[in-house]
Amino acid sequence: MIEKLDTLIAAFAEIMWGPPLLLLLIGGGLFFTFYCRFIPFRYIKHGFNILLGKYDDPNDPGQINHFQALSSALASTVGMGNISGVAIAIHTGGPGALFWMWMSAIVGMATKFFTCTLAIMYRGKDENGEVQGGPMYVIKEGLPPAFHFLAYLFGVAGLFGCFSLFQANQLAQLIQEQVFTPLGWFSENPFVGKLLVGISMAGIISAVIFGGIRRIGQVAAKLVPSMVVIYMLCGIFIIISNFSQLDDILLLIIRDAFTGEAVLGGSIGAVIITGIRRAAFSNEAGIGTEAMAHGAAITKEPVREGLVAMIGPLIDTIIVCSVTGFIILSTGVWTDPNLNGILMTSAAFGIGLPRFGQPLLMFIVTIFSITTIIGYSYYGSKCAAFLFGNTWKHPYRIVYTLSLILAAVMSIDIVVNYVDGMFAVMGVPTMISTIILAPRVMEATRDYFSRLEPQTASEPPH
Repeated sequence: MIEKLDTLIAAFAEIMWGPPLLLLLIGGGLFFTFYCRFIPFRYIKHGFNILLGKYDDPNDPGQINHFQALSSALASTVGMGNISGVAIAIHTGGPGALFWMWMSAIVGMATKFFTCTLAIMYRGKDENGEVQGGPMYVIKEGLPPAFHFLAYLFGVAGLFGCFSLFQANQLAQLIQEQVFTPLGWFSENPFVGKLLVGISMAGIISAVIFGGIRRIGQVAAKLVPSMVVIYMLCGIFIIISNFSQLDDILLLIIRDAFTGEAVLGGSIGAVIITGIRRAAFSNEAGIGTEAMAHGAAITKEPVREGLVAMIGPLIDTIIVCSVTGFIILSTGVWTDPNLNGILMTSAAFGIGLPRFGQPLLMFIVTIFSITTIIGYSYYGSKCAAFLFGNTWKHPYRIVYTLSLILAAVMSIDIVVNYVDGMFAVMGVPTMISTIILAPRVMEATRDYFSRLEPQTASEPPH
């Protein structure tokens, strides 16, 4: 039964991640990049000024400030996708997959600028009159009725796709291997150990997620930045310790990106698909989940939130994923076929930081997993409210917390393919609606930059 389910879900993921979706995500990202004339790169400093609160106005509509919005979005992206997801990408697609993760993130910056600007431009209101944002509201408010079925497609996919199965699964695996096994606990029956981890996670998460997006934003704003700093410092130390290998690693990544020889025996297409799939899980550009967090930002300026959102792929994929990839490649653990996911990254930390590397990583991963699970609970509950009304938020959160228990004992293959498949479904309505509405984003962009002080920005784009 489990094998049949695994085969079915794997086939579903493979179909969804075919050429049409790749064209939508990468082709769409390239279109946005050139169409906006490289705004994500030209105005990155201005984006950081917005992020740091220079333009905040508490009287603007919304629920959380720019920093909390980005932190909430990063709470869902910076975590297992950057630590475990990179290891899966290298295990499956070889070192070259990291190159295609970079390429996807670069065009993903422009994609996030467009999707999250639209999330503010076309915010809707729920049955309580509270402002809400996300692809489903963009589609309903910005597109003709003939396209509204896309809003419900996204809502259904988000309802099921936002279960944090991957995070719960990998955290349970790490605790089993790094805590229970050395202590001799549940050695003969690891299922019980993972089950206990899942139950514990469900209890901890439920204490936070019933507080809504404001509490999620507050928790994420405190935890995510500090964990990113600690992880980065550890990673940089390991990389510096292996600095002499850096040139060889870069050459290996680039060469394998166009040959696929390291793992896949020359299948370049498989390397590209693996890199893009893992990048989508890492930064969510074009998937639409990030737009739900940014759509809650307190602002009247849609372009400002788009500029803040574009920083996300830079942080979580270009920077954090690169550090993880260099750690794995420089320590040589990627050549062990028995290592995959979080266990591969943990092994690299054990080599790079003897004695305390693995315990420290487990602490970091625990915090990242919790913040990611918290962030996704918000996304899923928003989809539930959109489809069925606000009264369904509470029941959804109950089901959501219970799903963590199931995820803890599932196989990694089922979890990865399930998440990939559902993310692919969410990406279709998000990218289609964003491409159609792109001219309106550019109208708002020209207007926004024309109103800025001369010392704040250069000549507005034309």
